[in-house]
Amino acid sequence: MISLLLTIILTSLILVQFKLYPKYGINTFQSIVFNYVTAFTCGFLIFGKEWNPIFLEHGDWPYLAMISGVLFISLFLVMGLSSQKNGVAMTSVAVKMSMALTLIFMIKFYNESLSILKIGGILFAFLGVFLMAYQKKEESTGKSYTWMLILLFVGSAFLDIVLNYFQKYEVLNIPNPLFCAIGFGVAGLIGLVVLVLRLFRGSEKIELKNVIAGIILGVPNFFSIYFLLESYKSSGWNDSTVLSIMNVSIVLVSALIGFVAFKENASLQKIVGLISSVLAIVLLYFATLY
Repeated sequence: MISLLLTIILTSLILVQFKLYPKYGINTFQSIVFNYVTAFTCGFLIFGKEWNPIFLEHGDWPYLAMISGVLFISLFLVMGLSSQKNGVAMTSVAVKMSMALTLIFMIKFYNESLSILKIGGILFAFLGVFLMAYQKKEESTGKSYTWMLILLFVGSAFLDIVLNYFQKYEVLNIPNPLFCAIGFGVAGLIGLVVLVLRLFRGSEKIELKNVIAGIILGVPNFFSIYFLLESYKSSGWNDSTVLSIMNVSIVLVSALIGFVAFKENASLQKIVGLISSVLAIVLLYFATLY
């Protein structure tokens, strides 16, 4: 339960940092690259003593780490482009509603039980996430780049499935924090290659504030994934319940922070979404008791 709570807090903190980027003129791509480098460094500085070369001889976790790393950086790049082409609102909906595919996978392939309370909680979670993420009015290019939304929808779900699969079947072959660190390291390496190419082309110029922003982002980012994997193991709940509560709670906390700290408009739609999210959390919690 503590791990899940920390995941929600840290992920919400990351979203708050992104909201501050325009105010301080932070280059999001550069900060993300240095964030991955920081997350990798953070993982090995704190947990590096647990490393043993014998880990490489057991299991399929190296493939999962590489897949995770590629997804980390590629989904971010598509997310940034989609925000420009399709608008932030539709991009946000595509990413957040991807939990539908993840839940279907978990319930079907892990043979998780379904109760009326759990079904109701999941439905309220979908409704809450959609209402709080979707905005009717938003500037966009006018042309729909639907393929990006589909890619984000499927890719985000695939990333959740990969991380969950590791925790379920591969965690005995390498500790959680080292797996997280290596995944971030792969993402950081790819990001650095792209950054160097952009530097040579003259389309990027590294600024100290972007490096600092990436370092500040990297620490909570590392621990958000680390505690997510821990929550699957320690909560005692079904994985689909953990994922549902986590996603809807992050959206709920982020919305509340937006209302209070950033003076965002608390429309009727978002208020209904908040109420739906609270009901989802309550129903999913009680579903774990019966």
